[in-house]
Amino acid sequence: MTGLSHPELLWVALSLFAGFTVRGMSGFGAGMIAVPLLAFVVPLQLAVPLNSLLVFVLFIALMIRDHHQIDWTELRRLIPPTMVGAVAGLWLFATLDNRLLVQLLGGFLIVYSLYMLVVSVLGLQQLRCSTRWAWPAGVTGGFFDTIFGGGGGTLVVIYVNARGIARDSFRATLAALWFFEMLARIAGYAWSGYYTGQVLWLLLLMLPVMGVATLVGECLGNRIKAENFSRLLALLLLASGVSLLVK
Repeated sequence: MTGLSHPELLWVALSLFAGFTVRGMSGFGAGMIAVPLLAFVVPLQLAVPLNSLLVFVLFIALMIRDHHQIDWTELRRLIPPTMVGAVAGLWLFATLDNRLLVQLLGGFLIVYSLYMLVVSVLGLQQLRCSTRWAWPAGVTGGFFDTIFGGGGGTLVVIYVNARGIARDSFRATLAALWFFEMLARIAGYAWSGYYTGQVLWLLLLMLPVMGVATLVGECLGNRIKAENFSRLLALLLLASGVSLLVK
């Protein structure tokens, strides 16, 4: 039904478990971890839509749980540019071949992971930004999220953090923003025919994996210092990016 062998299914499950464990720990990053790993056994045109559906289901639950903590002013500011970026990403996602997408993803992960390491090692001071950065962050974030199934959202994370939003509101606002972004992305993937029977079967099989991984990540996140986790994530992303380029 899934068209994958048992070893390939196990790899898919482990990849998604790793991605959603990271998301549970940090509040973001499921796609940046899971999609590069999934790309070793399935094409990105399957990996990205599958990961997007799983994240969408998770964000529905988070929206219900945390709706009272959302910063609606900041959310309304970010939704339009994020949608513009998602539409642009959908067009490019449908026109590029899988090999080029994999190479682009590898290069993007390497650049971003090196940036994370520099910030962590040098201990750079947290910057503050004005609302005029909402459009660049939103458009770029939506664009890269749609092409790579994640990663671009970290640009929005940087923006929202630089706005000085409190932690609970920070998480709730990002979850709400990505919920609306997922609506546009999933509609685009469906219109392009990416939600095949294979993807839907994998969705049903991997929902328990997503749920358990999220709970595990939330438990671990309370025990790891932020600076140590940031460096670990950066090294993992760097290794994933290099592996995809030499694949």
